[in-house]
Formats: sequence, C-alpha cells, structure tokens
Amino acid sequence: MRVLLVTVFLVAGFGTWAQGKAIVEFTAKGCCPMCEDRIIEALDVPGVRVAEWNQFEEKATVVYKPKKITQERIEQLVAEAGHDTEHVMASDEAYGALAKCCLYRDGCPGCSDHEGHDHEGHDDEGHDDEGHDDEH
Repeated sequence: MRVLLVTVFLVAGFGTWAQGKAIVEFTAKGCCPMCEDRIIEALDVPGVRVAEWNQFEEKATVVYKPKKITQERIEQLVAEAGHDTEHVMASDEAYGALAKCCLYRDGCPGCSDHEGHDHEGHDDEGHDDEGHDDEH
C-alpha cells in the first residue's frame, strides 16, 4: 500500500512541482520492519507528505514541502531516531537505544522473542493472531 501511495505521489508530484512539493531519496540504515516503523514515525511531521523506507535497499523516499521542512531536517529526524543517513550519523545514544535486532552497525543480529521489544499479539511461530506472517 505504501509503495502505491509513494508511486501516486511521485507521479502527482511532477504535475504539482510548481505547487511546492519535492521528492528526495536517501540512504537510511536499518535492518527490519521495526526500523521501517521507526523511520516512518520519525518523519510524521508537518511538511512531510509521504515517507517510505525500503528495508532491502536501505533507501528512504520522502515527498515533502520545501517551504515547511528541508532535506537536511528530514535526514536529521531519521538520525535522531537512531538511523544513519547519507549525511547525518545517529548519535551513539540514539543508536544504542535501538532494539538488538535493529543494530545495523553490528551486522543486524536478528530478532528473537527474548528481546525487550513488543511481540504482543504474535505466536511463537512468527504469526499474528490472525495467522499472517509476522513482519517482525
């Protein structure tokens, strides 16, 4: 669904460029769907219209209003959430606050049910209460 939304905004963005929208793509380091949630949540701010992060390419794509927020601020928000970007490195404190499975500088050690983050609503086989595969 997010891919569809970003695609729509990308196509619409070219037609409305003069209306003050811009699109930026940049590297944002991470390992898993929890990282995706954290990055997207960090970008839920005024001026950001759509934000997406691709786990496998470690790429963020953001549609934003340059009059309200800058690309530099967007990358700073991602770094403040603990994720290094092309231009801004997360502080050791922000990085250290990530769940163990999100420690991309340490090679993405992977998720286990013994970690201190929320796995509520999921069974031991990695499925949610409705039987769907757990994204994390």
